[in-house]
Amino acid sequence: MISDRGKHVKEAGPADPVEISGLSGVPEAGEAFYVTKDEKKARESSFRRIEEKRLKGASKLAHISLEDLYQQIQEGKIKELNIVVKADVQGSLEALLHSLHKLGTKDVTIKVIHSGVGNVNISDVMLAAASNAIVIGFHLNAESRASVLAEKEKVVIRLYNIIYEATADIKSALEGMLEPHLKEISLGRAQVRQVFKVSKTGNIAGSIVLSGKMINGVDCREIGRASCRERG
Repeated sequence: MISDRGKHVKEAGPADPVEISGLSGVPEAGEAFYVTKDEKKARESSFRRIEEKRLKGASKLAHISLEDLYQQIQEGKIKELNIVVKADVQGSLEALLHSLHKLGTKDVTIKVIHSGVGNVNISDVMLAAASNAIVIGFHLNAESRASVLAEKEKVVIRLYNIIYEATADIKSALEGMLEPHLKEISLGRAQVRQVFKVSKTGNIAGSIVLSGKMINGVDCREIGRASCRERG
């Protein structure tokens, strides 16, 4: 270490500026430094810490999904399935919660860590990420920023229009019999400004694209603002 006066020093206290040589990258703020007797032990310690950090980061992103739920239950990794539940109205929310609470088994319990009315938002995704939970939405959609965050944090969001479909998916996942899930990918959002009636063709929606892009032939869904989606 070299001080701001150009002298070699063996220690530096808080707020003492020093220049450190020999680092392969920039350390994070607050990261600890370790002293070893030789370079070989230093390299071994460095490689071990890098691997531990990599594994820790990988486990952080490995959030629960319905597809691998049964396997994790059998391996004893999951004893409790955390769920965030959102619905369009209070009546639907209560009905869905009542149905979900009856799905627990002797191996795993269902725990609703949060429920509410309205679209799936960033707060819902952040809570699910912190609690290793899945997000279930009924008769609504996920906000665009919430979808982006969920993709980044590897949080599963499942949207349903029929309560039975939601409970059937959870039950099938608990029993290891879940069908493959078709994921909807949002391509863009547009606001309909004017609807034109054209004979022999039908209605044409004059729209302005708010985000993303509109592609001919894909499905559109009305969610306050129209959202064009591609099934994949």
